[in-house]
Amino acid sequence: MFFDEFDQQPRENVKIEALEITPYPDRYRIFIHIRVTPFKERPNLLLAARDATGRIAAEMSVIETMHHDMEFTMHLRGGDDPAGTYTLTATMFYESKNPPHDERTETFVVPEAGNDSANGKAQ
Repeated sequence: MFFDEFDQQPRENVKIEALEITPYPDRYRIFIHIRVTPFKERPNLLLAARDATGRIAAEMSVIETMHHDMEFTMHLRGGDDPAGTYTLTATMFYESKNPPHDERTETFVVPEAGNDSANGKAQ
């Protein structure tokens, strides 16, 4: 979907508006939907999923995105069974990520094998 150039905001008004995470049924991949304010200057994003011990299980960089509404698939790595609680941090920045321009963290759960009733959202 295209947005009107009059809706595009200057850098200081751009924020992460939504971050949604849903584990795929195979439990080794997660679906990510992220939406930021429509922008005039293209931001960068760093997405990092960490397990309950703080170990990075997946990481992705998006350099100068052209889109304000994005969907990605990330692969969880490092283990025979991905079940457990994770946090996904989305960091938005321009020239430098220190400090970030905006940041959002969401928790999600990868269910145990055979647990079809779990929806992936942390309680």
